[in-house]
This record gives sequence, structure tokens and C-alpha cells, in this order.
Amino acid sequence: MARRYTSDLSWKDVTPKSVFLNRRQILAGSAAMFGAGLFAADAQAQEALVPNSFEDITSYNNYYEFGTRKEDPARFAHMLTTQPWSIVIDGMVDNPGTYSFEQIVEGMTIEERIYRFRCVEAWSMVIPWNGFELADLLDRVGVQEGARYVAFETAFRPNEMPGVRLPVLDWPYREGLRLDEAMHPLTILATGLYGDAMPNQNGAPIRLVVPWKYGFKSIKSIVRITLTDTEPYASWNAAQPNEYGFYSNVNPNVDHPRWSQATERRIGGGLFAGRIPTLMFNGYETEVASLYEGMDLAAFF
Repeated sequence: MARRYTSDLSWKDVTPKSVFLNRRQILAGSAAMFGAGLFAADAQAQEALVPNSFEDITSYNNYYEFGTRKEDPARFAHMLTTQPWSIVIDGMVDNPGTYSFEQIVEGMTIEERIYRFRCVEAWSMVIPWNGFELADLLDRVGVQEGARYVAFETAFRPNEMPGVRLPVLDWPYREGLRLDEAMHPLTILATGLYGDAMPNQNGAPIRLVVPWKYGFKSIKSIVRITLTDTEPYASWNAAQPNEYGFYSNVNPNVDHPRWSQATERRIGGGLFAGRIPTLMFNGYETEVASLYEGMDLAAFF
């Protein structure tokens, strides 16, 4: 499709899992990395694009439905039943309905993409996701004229998700994107990582990935997608609007009220790893800045 990014690199160019046991081997063996248009020349920048280990990615998570500590999702997410799975797609679409996971992924071009993925608490990972463009699914169901936003909803299962017994948020978790953000080729529905099926703690069986935004915008374990003409409810924005804006783009020039967002800590970098500067739009400025042309990014944060 015309909107897809192309590259002369493929998944075989990604450093194998076994090499992650030796970071020196990683840096020596990963001279060419595909990162949705991001390429690094110097050693420090190159290391910033080396994917985290599978252990890092699956053991240090935010998924409050299973608890607020970083280790809670890995401890408790096995309780989530992911088969069978279905997603309701409704609102301003030509073909609304309840679609099974198998129906959704059938015929989709599943690609592997390495994205920088940044959480709001100023830590980041580089994750190789398996997934397909959200735009492909929206094209299939038919977006009606007048639709301006896409709303998402996470599963709500108190018997399987111990975290929802606490009033951390107004459950179920909900998020939203502007339609042009949703249709951007960097926005994917991820079904796995590092060539494997999606672990429960990372949002199985299907989750959103919007790599230029903070991690909470990339909603996990999706059960509903709704096209609408009004700005949708977003859980963190509703809970603490002075801290979490609807857009939630990575902007190092706009601090969180309780901490600076100018630098970040790379998970897996070791106890003495230093902080590195946070990049505008998480390093995807060239690809996505045009979406926000003319907007005051300090007011629309």
C-alpha cells in the first residue's frame, strides 16, 4: 500500500535473542537496525536502537489491571483468558460487528517493527513488535464520512484481573486517537513481539502501539474499537487532566507536573547506566510532526 514504509532490511537483520546475553556482541553485531526510519551512526545512538531482551520487555510492565507495581503484570497476567477473543467494532463504520481475533488478523500483513517505546515515568525500551497497521483494519470495516476519532476499550474481568478491584482508574480502561493519528503507518495493532505471540503482561492477544506517544496511549487487550465524531474518553486524561493530556505526545520540552521529561532511563542498561536525552516525538519527529502543525504542543499535551 502506498502509505507503508519500505526498507532494504528485513527481520533477519535483527540481532538474534541469544546475542542479548552479551551487550558487546549486540553492539558489534547490530550495525544495521530497522526502526521505522530511525538509523544510528554513533555507538551511543546505536545502542539506543538495540532491542531490549525478551526478559526486560516481559518483566517490567505497566498494566494496572494486574497491579500497579512493575512486576505485577508478569506475576498475575497468566490469569487472563485470551482464547477465544473477540473485538466489537462499532460506531461510524460501514461494517460494524463482533469480530473474532482470527477474523481480524486473517489476510493482514503481519510485519515486525522495532520501535522505541517510552513510558511516562521517564523510562524507555526498544521493542520489536509483530503487528499490522491499524489503518488496514479501519479500511476493511469502512470508516464513514464525518468520523474524526477512534476510541478503544480494554477487557474488564475482575475475576481474572486483580488490579481492577482497586479504584486506581474508572474501569474499564479506555483510550482514543484522532483519526489521522490512527491512520498513520506507524500506528499498529500488535499481536506479538520478537517473533512470538504476545505475552499476556504485554497486552495479549492484541494491543495498540503508537510509538511517538507515551506508553499508556497504547492500550492493551483490546475488546472494542469505536469510530466517533467527538473526542473520546481517555482514562488517564479523565483521572488527572493536569498531568495527562489527551494527545500525550512525547515532548521533552513539556514537563510532567511531578518530574522532568527531558531525559529518560533505558531499561536493561545496567545499574550505572546514565540517562539520555528524550527525543521529540520519541524520535519520530520527521514522520509525525506534520500531524500537529499549527498546534500549541504545550497546550495540547
